[in-house]
Amino acid sequence: MSSSPIVEKSSVNPAHLSQTRNSPERNEPTPGAEDEQHGHEVEWAELARIAFVALAAAAVWFRLWEPFPHISVIGIAATLIGGYPIFKEAFENIVERKMTMELSMTIALLSALAIGEFFTALVITGFVLAAEVLEGLTVGRGRRAIQSLLDFLPRTVAVRRNGQVIEVPSDQVQVDETVIVKPGGHIPVDGIVLSGRSFVEQAAITGEAMPVEKAQGDAVYAGTINQSGALEIGAQKLGRDTTFGRIIEAVERAEKSRAPIQKTADRLAGYLVYFALGAAILTFILTHNVRSTISVVIVAGACGIAAGTPLAILGAIGRAAHQGAIIKGGLYLEALAAVDTVLLDKTGTLTFGTPQIREVVSANGFGEQQIIAAASIAERKSEHPLAKAVVARATELAIPLVDPDEFSYTPGRGVRVSYEGEEIVVGSLALLVEHGMTRGLPGSSNGAEGASEVYVARAGQLLGSIRIADVLRPEAKNAIAAMRQMGLKTVLLSGDTQAATSSVGRGLGVDEAVGGLLPEQKAKWVTELRSKGRNVAMVGDGINDAPALVEANVGIAMGSGTAVARESADVILIGSDLSKLVEALRVARRCRGIIMQNFVGTLVVDSVGVGMAAFGLLNPLLAAFIHVTSELAFILNSTRLLPRSSEAGQ
Repeated sequence: MSSSPIVEKSSVNPAHLSQTRNSPERNEPTPGAEDEQHGHEVEWAELARIAFVALAAAAVWFRLWEPFPHISVIGIAATLIGGYPIFKEAFENIVERKMTMELSMTIALLSALAIGEFFTALVITGFVLAAEVLEGLTVGRGRRAIQSLLDFLPRTVAVRRNGQVIEVPSDQVQVDETVIVKPGGHIPVDGIVLSGRSFVEQAAITGEAMPVEKAQGDAVYAGTINQSGALEIGAQKLGRDTTFGRIIEAVERAEKSRAPIQKTADRLAGYLVYFALGAAILTFILTHNVRSTISVVIVAGACGIAAGTPLAILGAIGRAAHQGAIIKGGLYLEALAAVDTVLLDKTGTLTFGTPQIREVVSANGFGEQQIIAAASIAERKSEHPLAKAVVARATELAIPLVDPDEFSYTPGRGVRVSYEGEEIVVGSLALLVEHGMTRGLPGSSNGAEGASEVYVARAGQLLGSIRIADVLRPEAKNAIAAMRQMGLKTVLLSGDTQAATSSVGRGLGVDEAVGGLLPEQKAKWVTELRSKGRNVAMVGDGINDAPALVEANVGIAMGSGTAVARESADVILIGSDLSKLVEALRVARRCRGIIMQNFVGTLVVDSVGVGMAAFGLLNPLLAAFIHVTSELAFILNSTRLLPRSSEAGQ
């Protein structure tokens, strides 16, 4: 019956990642275990209270002991004792000047006692207490779905130190240490496979149904299960810094956050209580029937909304996390459900961000070695995916990699460096034009097959251009098709040339493709769309996407992207799989649909119930049954979003 059961009863703490679950002694009780034991004690006390009320109701029905003709001592005492939790919360609500269902139920129970309906008062008390227990069990399922995540991290870890393999508590593992995971073991860190080959079940992290083969150089995640062969893993991220840790923190944060729709639910619950009390007063004035008046107060219930809304939000965020999308709170879940336009960056978002050189075009008689050598100096300190392709080709050609003396980067245009007194410029045609280095310009590829053209100049002279093409992510086309089927408008935004961007856009089937954009121009696109009333989601992975991610209604970052992008975003896609975005959008919309079902259902049940009670068609017992049944129905409706036991790792 509490308006915020998720928050009040939460017992999961992200610190368990580095403390609770890291206890080396398995027989040592952990704080989480103590909380769980405490929960069982409270549950037994509640069951005992319900049994006491039931026995008292039977005694009153059979009139086992009635020393006074018009007053039931057992009925009054059992109602006051059994209903103590209801009365206590009602008193606290009066002190806080809050109108809640506990207060309306208290009025109904005291009224029933006042008119001699002792058996009715006891049955109503029993119904309400039973509803609280069932509600607690339902909400507890949501908490256990999170708590079960903690079981995916081992308490002790095998590491290689000083040439020996030793077991250490998992909180003592350090970055860059070699961790050894045997077949059947849980991987405790995010890292890179140093040696070994195995299949890893990572459904809890990425949502992939089938185990994924891992070999030297492949990334692995904490919380996944090594199935077949032994793996030696170089630890890169530990505890709460791991992908697994971020999932738990995201769901924990969601428990404590309040989405706007949750505030609406709480307000609606309060209004329904006022409505019920107002209808009861009007019923008494018109009919002077106390039983009908009490029935009106009892039948109206808003607990299904107050408890079901945060439960639906928690379930949706938990399900999205299990499927590979970290949503940072209920606010962003609600915004995600309202999205009608998705803007997508190209490099690293729709592509792998690992482009390859297709062609080196000479200008003014310079050869490939000279062009690549100059470009590699300029791109040596750049983090752009195109720069990595240039450096990789320089390595293939055995060209020494040297650092420039000075380095300057202009987002969306290119780099300008100084090396041994010479200026080297590598970037877009616009950058070359800006520096007046277009003499002997080679013919443009016009973005054929999505290729990007990078121009190279040194010491004031154009050397040539490098044509580079990225590889599209295999799931990108299907993901965009799925988004369009959902009625979403998809727009490709890129700093690449318009020709290259249009080529990629046609291949993917987006509604619109816009190239040649600087970071501030991407952000301007978002602002203009929002000013037209569009609800915009921006998907990106780089520093240059951060301004647009912040401006969007929902910023979505690829998990493989930069830290700046991930921090700027409201949703993070683990594993950089765009299909996870589609699933997150579906979950968000489903959550909104379930909450609206609860809203409409509660209004209908309360309106019809109050009307029937006012006309004397419902007695207090039937009114209590309708109240409890409808409340539980709406709460159970919200549980449809909770991860199933297989998804929760149970």
